Amino acid sequence: MKYAILVYETEQDIRDRPQTMPAYGAYSQALAEAGVAAGGAALHPSHTATTIRLQNGQRNVQDGPYADTKEQLGGMFIIDVPDLDTAMDWAARCPAASNCAVEVRPLLPM
Repeated sequence: MKYAILVYETEQDIRDRPQTMPAYGAYSQALAEAGVAAGGAALHPSHTATTIRLQNGQRNVQDGPYADTKEQLGGMFIIDVPDLDTAMDWAARCPAASNCAVEVRPLLPM
């Protein structure tokens, strides 16, 4: 089953990425070596987002993130593992788990 490991970061965490990227690189390599990596990406800071809604048939565009929060979605890892327990084990190894928030969510097949 595929799971997304969603990494939530503060603005300071995003600014500190140059220092934390080696840990994320090692984590990505461990996922790949274990044969569970199925994709993922880091995201640019939330202020670079553009939110689009259709209201009454009209496109409403908002610069910035959908929600104004302390932590934002900073990136994700997609893994393919047998069950939720295994996904949580991998999520606990994610560098963000020690100072931010990491969410595990199953993916719907498309």
